[in-house]
Amino acid sequence: MKYFIVILGLLITTQTVLTAQDPRLCEQYFRNGEYDKASLCFQKIFQKNPTRDYYFDRYVETLMLSEQYNRCEKELKKRIKKYPQKVKLYVDYGAMLERQFKQEKANKQYKRAIDNLPKNRTEIIRLSQKFIKLTKYDLALESYKKGSELLADKKIFAYELGDLYRQKGDRQPMIENYIISLKATPTRLNSLKTIFQRFFGADDFKELQLQLYQAINDTPDEMVLLEMMSWVFIQKKDYKNAFRQVKAIDKRTKDTGGRVYRLAQMAQRAKDYDAAIKAYEYLIEEKGRTNTYYIDSKKEMLKCKRLRLVDGYDYTQEDLKTLEAEYETFLTEFGKNATSGNIVYELAELEAFFLNDLDKAIELMEELIETPGVRRHLLAESKIALGDYYLMDGEIWESTLLYSQVDKAYKDDVLGQKARFKNAKLSYFKGDFEWAQTQFSVLKASTSKLIANDALDLSVFILDNLALDTVIRPMYLFSQAELLIFQNRFDDAFVKMDSIIQAFPNHSLQDDIYFAKAAIYKKQRKYDLEAQMYQNIIDNFKESIRVDNSLFALAGLYETHLDDKKKAQKLYEQIILDFSNSTFAVEARKRFRALRGDFQ
Repeated sequence: MKYFIVILGLLITTQTVLTAQDPRLCEQYFRNGEYDKASLCFQKIFQKNPTRDYYFDRYVETLMLSEQYNRCEKELKKRIKKYPQKVKLYVDYGAMLERQFKQEKANKQYKRAIDNLPKNRTEIIRLSQKFIKLTKYDLALESYKKGSELLADKKIFAYELGDLYRQKGDRQPMIENYIISLKATPTRLNSLKTIFQRFFGADDFKELQLQLYQAINDTPDEMVLLEMMSWVFIQKKDYKNAFRQVKAIDKRTKDTGGRVYRLAQMAQRAKDYDAAIKAYEYLIEEKGRTNTYYIDSKKEMLKCKRLRLVDGYDYTQEDLKTLEAEYETFLTEFGKNATSGNIVYELAELEAFFLNDLDKAIELMEELIETPGVRRHLLAESKIALGDYYLMDGEIWESTLLYSQVDKAYKDDVLGQKARFKNAKLSYFKGDFEWAQTQFSVLKASTSKLIANDALDLSVFILDNLALDTVIRPMYLFSQAELLIFQNRFDDAFVKMDSIIQAFPNHSLQDDIYFAKAAIYKKQRKYDLEAQMYQNIIDNFKESIRVDNSLFALAGLYETHLDDKKKAQKLYEQIILDFSNSTFAVEARKRFRALRGDFQ
């Protein structure tokens, strides 16, 4: 008796294991294309689990795939009779008939499924998904629409309808339903943004903007619509209109200004300084001194105003003096301390490079370096900047001392590499080319792409020119001219460069001289003369390494300052075709396509 119980237990356990393995075995048959075996396997499991729709669906599917249509029809009719409310069974029946090319009869079954839809959300979804699986999107749409009518809720399947219209490529109803679903479920905002980013083109965004305008007019209190509208403007890099939407949200929700501040930062990074300034001004004026973003908004607004002037070299002396006054007003209000260190740094830069008041720039930097509590990074940057200002003032020993201090303190940091580069450049200015070239060669491996590229350029420049000419004087005169340019002594720099051309006609430095002159004319905002220098290099120095630089710079000039977009487009195209390996090729392609209208 004891052994009988043990054997019986083993048999029960074995049968349980086999039963548990059966679905996996059926699936394996199905994956292998052994549909006859799969149908028998699923039949057994279905018979043991008659209420499980999944096993019945699999069973019917394998019967169809093995073309056992009579048996399949018999099973479907039996199931429909038992569960007439499960309308997806009519779809299976229709699919079976369609496989036999009985399209008219199949269509009747599909219609029967939709006509008999129960007032049940789950069944409506199941039917629609069944149609989607068969790629019958029109019937899936019809099912969801009928379901919305039965449940008397236009919003309930709006998201699903939007997805179906997207798959069909019907822009207008797709967006209409997505907006309805957004209003019904605001938490869908991020998932809809993802869909729009992944699948929308320019025309889709235009339609979305139009429909959002209408929806906002109809329901102006729907904050989520304003959120979506601001996001659409951001995608188009239209920060001015994005600010209008974000400001409206901020006012209605009585927020602390976080949305507005984040938008201002985005606009600033995109160099839309006007939009960024408006956003910062709103925070300063509307939120007041006690607001979290008040001081940061004042700081960033000053930075934007400075960048707006100096980035495009589009300013008058009066503009610079007005900006200087705003910086000084800020420092009067908040004092010169560790917190306002960046403002002191920026003001010194304005004085040195634009207002040509080196004494004031040096005084500001010396004061900042002595200020307690200044962040180490800012302190190091300030020492490098002060070194630059001393160099501009002719105090070479003071410059190298400051650069060396930073180099020693930040040996394995980008700041140390920057200071090392400055010292190497100083040696270049002094005519110590071999030592400078050695340093530049090492700095080619810098973790900073900017330093590495500049070091590589100067290393190659020195090697090329020293190898070509045993006479070092032209190179020395040119390095002195570059120092004069750095010191903003432009007239002296022109004299120095012209002396090289006169004393050493046809020297290999000529293209470099024209390129350096172009840099001066850019600072002086003499764009016609700047363009002439670039064109000279392009026309007369076709083998020069400066040609692609000149083409790109000249294209930019025609695009922004000389108002000839067609000429700019042609030059960008020349870079793409003739200088495909240039570092400017990728950006040239982007700008060429933008000028051609690809992104409109």
